[in-house]
Amino acid sequence: MEKLQTLPIGDSSFDSIRSNNCLYVDKTRHIFNLADQGKYYFIARPRRFGKSLMVSTLRCMFKGRKELFEGLHVSKTGWEWKKHPVILLDFNSISHDTTENLKLSLKETLLVMAEQEGIELKSSLLKGQFKELICRLYKKTKMPVVILIDEYDKPLIDYLGKGKEHLDIAKENRDILKTFFGVMKEGDVASVLRFVFITGVSRFSRVSIFSELNNLDDITMNRHYSEMLGYTQEELETCFSDHINRFAQEQTQSSEKIIEQLKNYYNGYRFSERDVRVYTPFSVLKALNERAFKNFWFETGTPTFLVNLLKEKQWHVPEIEGMQATEAVFSTYDLDNLKPEALMFQTGYTTIQNVMDRLYEFGYPNQEVKTAFLENLFHSYTQGFRNSSQFVLLAGCLQKEDINSFIETMTAIYASIPYTLETKRDEAYFHTIFYLMVCASGVNAHSEVLTSKGRIDLLVEFSDKLYIIEFKCNQSADAAIKQIKDRGYDKKYMNTGKKIMLMGINFDTEKRNISEWKCV
Repeated sequence: MEKLQTLPIGDSSFDSIRSNNCLYVDKTRHIFNLADQGKYYFIARPRRFGKSLMVSTLRCMFKGRKELFEGLHVSKTGWEWKKHPVILLDFNSISHDTTENLKLSLKETLLVMAEQEGIELKSSLLKGQFKELICRLYKKTKMPVVILIDEYDKPLIDYLGKGKEHLDIAKENRDILKTFFGVMKEGDVASVLRFVFITGVSRFSRVSIFSELNNLDDITMNRHYSEMLGYTQEELETCFSDHINRFAQEQTQSSEKIIEQLKNYYNGYRFSERDVRVYTPFSVLKALNERAFKNFWFETGTPTFLVNLLKEKQWHVPEIEGMQATEAVFSTYDLDNLKPEALMFQTGYTTIQNVMDRLYEFGYPNQEVKTAFLENLFHSYTQGFRNSSQFVLLAGCLQKEDINSFIETMTAIYASIPYTLETKRDEAYFHTIFYLMVCASGVNAHSEVLTSKGRIDLLVEFSDKLYIIEFKCNQSADAAIKQIKDRGYDKKYMNTGKKIMLMGINFDTEKRNISEWKCV
């Protein structure tokens, strides 16, 4: 069997990937445009989205490593391959468990870089050392300096959702970063800079790179760079065709079927008004390497702080899908007033689905994120429940139209939720738990679906059928069915060719469970 080109899983070094002939998706068209047209840039993307590889690629370009770019887009441009001094600050590897360690680690990083360049830093202050390194590199090389800062906000993000004590550390770290980054705006420093590129997950306020670097170009939502990070559909099908074919052979499926599943599981991220969707790179690489569909991206980091924030703000979870916001959601964030809708987008748990007259509608990007995130939420909302295997049964029951078994499984799950939870047991609560359970089973489910005469509580779709589900509390299943019919919720789907099933479910708040159901 022919050996496939190695997939660079966990390798964010451009030098390593190219030197070892690993598979590289050429993004140098975008990188060249950045380096050729501007000076100060910032981009926010979720974790595991290729930010560090982008930084590494820029470093090699500005170091003049022409041999690494042979055959890539940038090699066919007028890039001059001049060697610039490059300062790379990777906050993934800079200690920040305490504010003192953040300062010490930054100092140590600067001292190591200075030593490598044969420069002795005389200042004892962190800010002074940064300024001194920049200016002396320029003086020594006679070339303007390039500054690359990766994951600038990690000393902030890592402390969110962990209580006031940790939030105070985040604020102290923010103040350190403000002073540190402020060096780049000083006139004698700015004049010797060639290029500054900063990455992160979010754009936090009161950090000087945003408040004081007036020329900083935030390209997070720039439509020209919406596909710079992540894989497009064309890139997936072109660059990974051999791996997809191998996957298909092993699964005894067609390549088209594997592509369809990859799209369902890992595609869907949209970062601008331009409707271009991209895949999560990490999940694609892992899926093709293991030739399996799993929650690869989600498992690399549990969003505890986000779950806690949703509970603290008492968000109605089913409304996450389809929530709307203006452009203000993309502006800077204050540590004292974190907004769930903004953080969910920036951290990758939701993405842009539609844009209507400057109003943005959000939803889950793909099946991986939706299923894993909602199962995580379910366990948080129902502390003590751990029998996840029951979720899987729900999808099969609905697919086979075995409604009796579906309801039996649902009631068993509700019954196993600890009664000690201090939660208001109203329709919204039961709706939320029901929604979380169905989504965790892996089916294609949508809540609060808008129609011309109201919103469908829950819509579950299969390739050949769909369920329109309405919830009631301390009423009757007949009342739920009547509402579906009276408001014509099913008319929207009459021409789909799918079998339409109407389901009414009534919850009893005293029994804390389903008391009645009907499916027609």
